[in-house]
Amino acid sequence: MTALSPHLRQATPVAAARGEGVHLFDQDGRRYLDFTAGIGVTSTGHCHPKVVAAAQEQVGSLIHGQYTTIMHQPLRRLVDKLGEVLPTGLDSLFFTNSGSEAVEAALRLARQATGRPNVIVCHGGFHGRTVAAASMTTSGIRFRSGFSPLMSGVVVTPFPAAFRYGWDEETATRFALKELDYTLQTISSPADTAAIIVEPVLGEGGYVPATRAFMEGLRERADRHGILLIHDEVQTGVGRTGRFWGHDHFGVTPDILVTAKGLASGFPLSGIAASEELMSKAWPGSQGGTYGANAVACAAACATLDVVRDEKLVENAEAMGKRLRQGLEAVADRTPGIGDVRGLGLMLATEFVTEDGSPDPETAARVQRAAVDEGLLLLLCGAWNQVVRMIPALVIDETAVDEGLRAWVSAVEAGTSGAASR
Repeated sequence: MTALSPHLRQATPVAAARGEGVHLFDQDGRRYLDFTAGIGVTSTGHCHPKVVAAAQEQVGSLIHGQYTTIMHQPLRRLVDKLGEVLPTGLDSLFFTNSGSEAVEAALRLARQATGRPNVIVCHGGFHGRTVAAASMTTSGIRFRSGFSPLMSGVVVTPFPAAFRYGWDEETATRFALKELDYTLQTISSPADTAAIIVEPVLGEGGYVPATRAFMEGLRERADRHGILLIHDEVQTGVGRTGRFWGHDHFGVTPDILVTAKGLASGFPLSGIAASEELMSKAWPGSQGGTYGANAVACAAACATLDVVRDEKLVENAEAMGKRLRQGLEAVADRTPGIGDVRGLGLMLATEFVTEDGSPDPETAARVQRAAVDEGLLLLLCGAWNQVVRMIPALVIDETAVDEGLRAWVSAVEAGTSGAASR
């Protein structure tokens, strides 16, 4: 008999039969609160009626229109709609299927536009699993080990992860920028550096937000040295952080923006945005792909952007994120094994630590498993998988937030009681 790879292990034991809003239902009809959203993908919730209708209508007229062969209307509409929400000046788009592909497209553009070989990445960043994207990923060895040699030209610089260093944000930011300057002086000359790529909030690295001073410092150095600044908004984009783009929290605009995940409510679609001047520097034939900008995915993305606007989901993410965070912080205040609660909007995390402050993946895993018993689906992240993250759909309301917090309280009590008995 054939079977899935044994390494495709599910984070939960749930076999979903259907989804609706922020809920999943298993084959026996049991309801679960889904605070995973397909790893931040189902931004408008499971099977939003308007997204479903748009996809169904498109399936009946054109499923696949290969966009370097012919043009189709869903793609034209999507370009126009993204123009309404993209930063001023990022007026040229290229679409692919996954976040990894889009990151590699951004890297390719940066190298071709500048004629420089190197890229500087931030320690703890996640940019994908394909070879180049994995070479730029430093959030965990599981993403980059066992298939060396990796791509050359990648240089790692610190990210202002204040909790990990045991510092305040100002100290961590000052250190990170000072080390970046040292890196540019000792490892990757500005003349050799095509781009700096950064997530506004580290994703797999533990849901660690950047700081305004750090993002401003990256922008200033990029401008000073003619380096391109790339924002990986694969997970932070389309309202996830309570702003449409994660970088909106910091007032810094990138040269290249990478988007995916929540863009099409579960349909595979990603892309990069840059100025027309910059995008025109890509070499002829360097941008393409069989399935990029699939017509059904584009139709779903158009509907997604309409729902995000019409239902004010960015504002909802901010409000519900504050409510959820307050609840998480209340639990942390009475739980010694919780070291930190952090994040932006509906991209929140709780980090578990031992008595000496070391990462505690065992307790995090127990809490995550206990949450399933309470009907709450969660995921882990962080270098040791010591962080439990919450990324519910942007349509979540107060009732669901409070239900999730009640389940979280029970899960933490169950998971940390095991830690106390060790």
